[in-house]
Order: sequence, then C-alpha cells, then structure tokens
Amino acid sequence: MTRRMLIVSPSFHGYHAAIARAFEKLGYDAVTYCYDAVDSTAEKVWNKLRYELPTKLVGGDAHQSADTSSRRAAERVRDVAPDVVLVVRGDTLTEEFWQVASAGGRPVVVWMYDEMRRTAFDASLVSKYARIASYSPLDVQALVAEGIEALHVPLGYDDTAEPNASTEGIGVVSFLGAPSPKRHGALLALHEAGIPVRAWGRGWSDHPFDRARTWRLSSSGLPNGRDTPGPVAHAIMRNSIATLNIHGDQDGFTMRTFEAAGSGGVQLVDRADVSEVYVTGEEVLVFENAEELVEIARRAEARPEGFVALREAARRRTLAEHTLTHRAKQLESLW
Repeated sequence: MTRRMLIVSPSFHGYHAAIARAFEKLGYDAVTYCYDAVDSTAEKVWNKLRYELPTKLVGGDAHQSADTSSRRAAERVRDVAPDVVLVVRGDTLTEEFWQVASAGGRPVVVWMYDEMRRTAFDASLVSKYARIASYSPLDVQALVAEGIEALHVPLGYDDTAEPNASTEGIGVVSFLGAPSPKRHGALLALHEAGIPVRAWGRGWSDHPFDRARTWRLSSSGLPNGRDTPGPVAHAIMRNSIATLNIHGDQDGFTMRTFEAAGSGGVQLVDRADVSEVYVTGEEVLVFENAEELVEIARRAEARPEGFVALREAARRRTLAEHTLTHRAKQLESLW
C-alpha cells in the first residue's frame, strides 16, 4: 500500500518539490506544503512592514507571524491526513502544529538544513513530537549529548532537475546564492584580477524588483543575475569556468556543494573538510585565501580541457552517493 507523506517546508528555492520527487522514487505519495508561502499581495506587504523591516533594522530572521503560519500548516495536516509528516527546518512552527502533526501516533521527522544556533529551533519542544535529523554534524553531536536522539543526514543533489540546455554561465566564474561579506570579497578579488565573474540571486540582482524586496539602495558593483530555477542554476554551474561554494558560519555542507558537483561543475570550495564527501584535487578544488582562489580560477580559465576529468568524477560521485534520493532513504529509517 502506498504511504501518503506530507512535506511541510519553507518555499526556499523549490527544494520541497525536489525532496518530494525523491520520496516518490521510493514509492511514496508525497504532498508538499510551504509554511512560509503567502498568496495575498496585501498580506505580503503587511509581512514586509510588520516583520521583515524590523528585522533588517534590529536583526533577526522573522518574515511572518509564527502563530498564523503554524495554524495554517496544522490545517493542512488535517486536510491531507498523511501517514507520515516530514518537516524541513520548521523552526518557527509552534507547539500547536507539532501536536496536530503527531496526533494519533503519526510519525513526524524534522530535517534541519541550517545550524540550530542561527534559527529559532527549540529541540526540547520538537523532540517531544518528532524525531530529528540535521545536516550539521555538530548539531547532531550536541543533541545526542543532551539525550535527544538525532541522525546526521547531509543535503544532496536533485538528479530529477538535471542541467538544461541554457548557455548561461559560459565564460565566467559563477556564484549562485545569497550575498555575504566573505562571498562578495571572493568575487571582488577575482573581478579585480581580471577574471570574469557573475553572481546570481535576488540579493545580488540589480533588477528594481529584487532591490526593493531585499531592501537595498546600492548595487553590489559586480556583474549579476536574478534568481534561477533548478535546471537553469545547474546549467550555469556546469557551463561556468568554475563555480564558487563559499560557506559562512556553517559546519554542514550547503546544498550547493552537491549541486555544483552533480552538475559537472568545477567547484572551488573554501573548506578542506569537503574531503568527507568528495576527493579534493580530483572531484573538487579547495582554496584557503584569495590568492589561491585567483590562481586556481586562472588555470581553469586558461586550460578548461585540464578540468574535464574533475567534472566527470564529481558528477559520477554525486550520482552514486549524494542525491536527494540517497538522503530520503536515510530519513525513511526514522519512521
């Protein structure tokens, strides 16, 4: 008998749909619900003014009312009546939601794709109703030390959204994702060294709509593009001279780690411990400072044929070990 699953997730980059497709490969009837999605224009404007603007001024990560989003998510659980609930992140969901999700002994699993220290995640509350998985090894260690059962489940590559025929990204070193001082500095170092770069994402984009919704008055000063859907993003990474993967205050590996490799990109990553998932020098390239980054990028630009084997090896490893279907199998062990 096919089991019905409800995936309650942020709308971030459409990853909820990718996760659903992974579980469908395992035979589940997967339904998704984005707890942060808002259809009403009036409500979007209200959330911008009531929640987002204050967090920009005083710090924080609020985008909407936790009570409202939790109530709506609970209603969706009642409507779908799933056999199992998978919550992605879910740090703003209140106890009302967790009670409804786990009613009748229904299995509930949480998969965190961010470190708990940067979210409102309350492990002591959530663990009463759900089992916890995290992409962060340190968070898993901390939870286990507190007596909370937890499983390390890394992020992965959506092999159902293979790179399309887009030619975007050809001739540049690419970056896709949110801006940060560290990321801006790396791109600027390449740009000033005469290496062509381009950053994609609403936080970089000079499009008036993107500037308005990210509360920016000034430009990044770097070549940029707008948000791109999965297959196009994967094509950009594949097409690029190389693609950057720059982490912040993170110990887990970003989704981009697996997407860049799975797309067949030349991945330039700032963490030597990427060797836990890929062979450095053969599947990914590690840099420690701006000088090393510029030197590697220059080699990739000058001799692209010398990096074909690396591209192929990275993709081969990803499809064999690091797809979202591999992660779905790990999560499945929790219910």
